[in-house]
Amino acid sequence: MNRGFTNRIRIFMDNYIPRSIRDSRWFMYPFFWYWFKGKKVRLYMDFKKEVKNMSEEEFSRCYKELDCRATDRATDLNKASIETMLLNLDKESTNILDVGCGRGYWLNLVKEKTNLSIHGCDVIKNPGFANSEYTEGSILNLPFPDNAFDIVTCSHTIEHIPDIKKAISELKRVAKRQLIIVTPRQKYFYYTLDLHLHFFSEQQSLIELIGIDNSKCIDCGGDWCYIATFK
Repeated sequence: MNRGFTNRIRIFMDNYIPRSIRDSRWFMYPFFWYWFKGKKVRLYMDFKKEVKNMSEEEFSRCYKELDCRATDRATDLNKASIETMLLNLDKESTNILDVGCGRGYWLNLVKEKTNLSIHGCDVIKNPGFANSEYTEGSILNLPFPDNAFDIVTCSHTIEHIPDIKKAISELKRVAKRQLIIVTPRQKYFYYTLDLHLHFFSEQQSLIELIGIDNSKCIDCGGDWCYIATFK
């Protein structure tokens, strides 16, 4: 199921089903069972509570071992987000880093449509995509010097990170000219199939959290595309 389709389902459930039902365990259990293929359902249903007692290693392992319907799709980016990101890439830049790059869907698009040198970073050891530099590393401690890349992108990642302020600080630190972050436009519920820990129903909360003056936040079909330039 692509991101656009699952976004439409989420928006319908979050806005048109009464909260007392939408955020109840009995109602959400079948969805969790299907989404996570019947594996570790209790852990994922209570992820927002369980994560508070996890070490960084345990937290990272949850994602490395994650097996759900979302891992079967090529990307978490929807069409509107991809088009917005490509349209707004800084024209004077020469290289780009994608943090939380997964199997490299976004970087492969950038390679096809621009002349940028591409570099991926994620917690997995071997993402299995070609034609790109890759470094294993955590968003909380990116293994790059300050201002290492002209453009830094990060999609569907910050909402998963317990220390979100530290993650954003690292993204800003390694970006020289431009920072692009994509995150869901989503209301808070305890039971969410995406394991999100942070929620941005209003664009202003995201703008204030990142705190870069020269920025804009665009609604892309259920996701926010935040674009900031350092000039």
